[in-house]
Amino acid sequence: MLMRKTRGIHALGTVIGRSNDPGRTSLASELFHAALPIVREFTSPRAWATTLLGIEEYLRAFEGDRRVQELRGLLADRLRDLHVRTAVPEWPWFEDRLTYANAQLSHALIVAGARMARADFLATGIESLTWLDAVQRAPDGYFAPVGTNGFFVKGAQPARFDQQPIEAATMVAACLDAARATGEPRWNEQARRAFDWFLGQNHLRQWLYDASTGGCRDGLHGERVNENQGAESTLAFLIALVDMRALDRPEISVLLPTRD
Repeated sequence: MLMRKTRGIHALGTVIGRSNDPGRTSLASELFHAALPIVREFTSPRAWATTLLGIEEYLRAFEGDRRVQELRGLLADRLRDLHVRTAVPEWPWFEDRLTYANAQLSHALIVAGARMARADFLATGIESLTWLDAVQRAPDGYFAPVGTNGFFVKGAQPARFDQQPIEAATMVAACLDAARATGEPRWNEQARRAFDWFLGQNHLRQWLYDASTGGCRDGLHGERVNENQGAESTLAFLIALVDMRALDRPEISVLLPTRD
């Protein structure tokens, strides 16, 4: 339930920050502000991060909103403080385990640091994302997200399966914003690597995107693709696909719907 609320805030902020439709923007703004009072009560780092990303989208349109700016600072401070308390050289992360939508934690601090001119936020986001990229790379170099069948607990071995589309999608978004914040092309390459997981650059060499339906399969098991095409998986792929427009890859453009 909490993730639904924070994803709702993220979605509303995105509509406000990017839509050119006044009616949609007005309704989204009303709902966005109605949801803000509960944000201070969140205790989940992923809730902080997802909300931060929604706030950053909102501030594209209303950068002078001091109430929202103050909330952004509060949530970014919480994430940064969590990293300071938990991280050690061999485990520079926010928690003692990697679980779900991991890249969003780094992503939120990267965007907040860049927009707020906070070098400490940005440095923490980049450091943690660099480590996350390293632990989610197979020996052959392809993207291999931590699996949900056990996740990755500090001091143990990471679960290899089941790999989920949400991990690739959040990694794509985080890496693209890391490239924008730092100007380092390597982050665009990391985004490409994560996106290519959908297109067969994985241990099974099979596509998760299904061109016949426009959907995305639900993940990778050790020996097969999960043939179910759920809403979360399909949305994860489509969001990553839209994000990758920025790199203008010819092989991706054929997957995009044409515009009139």
